[in-house]
Amino acid sequence: MPHPDYLNSLFGLSGKVAVVIGGTGELCGAMAEGLAGAGAEVVLVGRNADKAQARLEKIAAIGGKGWFHAAEATSRSQLEALRDAVLARSGRIDIVINGAGVNSATPFFEITEEEFERIVQVNLKSVFLGCQVFGKYLVERAAGGGDKSGRLGGAIINLGSMSAVVPLSRVFTYSATKSAVHNLSLNLAREWAPHGVRVNVIVPGFFPAEQNRKVLTPERVASILGHTPAKRFGEPRELIGATLLLASDAAGSFITGEELIVDGGYHAMTI
Repeated sequence: MPHPDYLNSLFGLSGKVAVVIGGTGELCGAMAEGLAGAGAEVVLVGRNADKAQARLEKIAAIGGKGWFHAAEATSRSQLEALRDAVLARSGRIDIVINGAGVNSATPFFEITEEEFERIVQVNLKSVFLGCQVFGKYLVERAAGGGDKSGRLGGAIINLGSMSAVVPLSRVFTYSATKSAVHNLSLNLAREWAPHGVRVNVIVPGFFPAEQNRKVLTPERVASILGHTPAKRFGEPRELIGATLLLASDAAGSFITGEELIVDGGYHAMTI
């Protein structure tokens, strides 16, 4: 068995601070819990304090540390206030997850401008703003010589989607916005690599969550499982390993611009 100290040197996040935007949701909440379990101080960001409290209790139960900050992910001023609050309370920011998202299964000709703009705001603008606000901090910290330990860089993980890799039926605006998130992430990975700031995308396959329950009709479930070699949906905890890899300065030090697919083989299935 590998020595625990060796594994901790690769995946341990002690002393790190992680901001998880969308951390009150099911998927990002599990990712936040995993970060806390690896030693990071986690800041859950969202609008629902009750959901945050439930997740914080789980984090505390595994000996982790975290707190909640209410913020609207589509507001630059609120994200800037979040950044300042984290720096004031925790002293640093090392890992940022941009995971706010909404979905819709409206037939294409029935999509209203209001619905289209709402999904673009949450799925794309929030990532754009999160990368601007927190990416600027990370890049400037690197340009200034690094953090107090002399280390440079940091990690931004954006939540993508299989619908950005293979367009999925009935989720037109969602697919378009997630495709843009993938493209933006790769662009930023290229720009910020010289500063040691890594930007990657975690690409979940089918994980039942609040935002997609309405589109998971029995017919659609049968179609999804028939196209997934693992023959099941993913569980939120199964995103933790990918999260720790991309968040770690050690294990993930040379990984940037990656679209890491976690889908039970969905993307590998043809006929």
